[in-house]
Amino acid sequence: MSGPVAGMVTALQMSASSGEYARFVDNSARARLLRGVFEAYYAEVSAGRVIFDTNRSWTGRLPLLAELFPDCRVICCVRQLGWIINSIETLLNRNALQLTRLFEVKPMLSSYSRAEYLMNPKKGLIGLAWGTLREAWFGAEAKRLIIVAYDSLVSKPLETMQKLYAELEEPYYAHDFDDVSYEESGFDTGMGLVGMHKVGGKVAAAQRTLVIPPDLFARYAEFSFWQKPELNRGGVLVL
Repeated sequence: MSGPVAGMVTALQMSASSGEYARFVDNSARARLLRGVFEAYYAEVSAGRVIFDTNRSWTGRLPLLAELFPDCRVICCVRQLGWIINSIETLLNRNALQLTRLFEVKPMLSSYSRAEYLMNPKKGLIGLAWGTLREAWFGAEAKRLIIVAYDSLVSKPLETMQKLYAELEEPYYAHDFDDVSYEESGFDTGMGLVGMHKVGGKVAAAQRTLVIPPDLFARYAEFSFWQKPELNRGGVLVL
């Protein structure tokens, strides 16, 4: 689930950068105001605790994060795009009696049109996140990224998480990979896509069935740029 902080930061940044009062706000004040959003939102978190703020848009704001929090890192969970589209189609099949807000409650009459909408670089659930991640990957702040590959996480959860903790220089927490559960039933029901955020059971590689046309799956086979060492010019850590 994406938290609200990124949206709050964007709204405040717009207010402090344009309009009749913007001339009263210099960069020092902007930095204090924007950091203040994080400090106010997480005021109840004990000092010294690590905060994970979840929002897919942060990869498009790495220079800003670097300015506000010089030691910050951005963890990005990735998976082959064809399987992500396939997972969404599987969910749609399970919720066939209603239209989902994922497509602005508009009928998308084929998996091809739905995939095209999902991959829209401006507002698509996948396309926007993929585009900003690619921007961060090739950008000046690429060193802040930590990429966690889906296949690595589900096949070697302990090893993958231990490497992640080591990179963050945090003491390892003993997770129970045999019992991981999470759901946001209220949100998912409102989206018309029940089960969208539901996770349960053991972390393990599951048998996957392809429910989208093979040519549609193949269309996005080359989109996994994080799997190509020759494109990793910024030395991004891929787990």
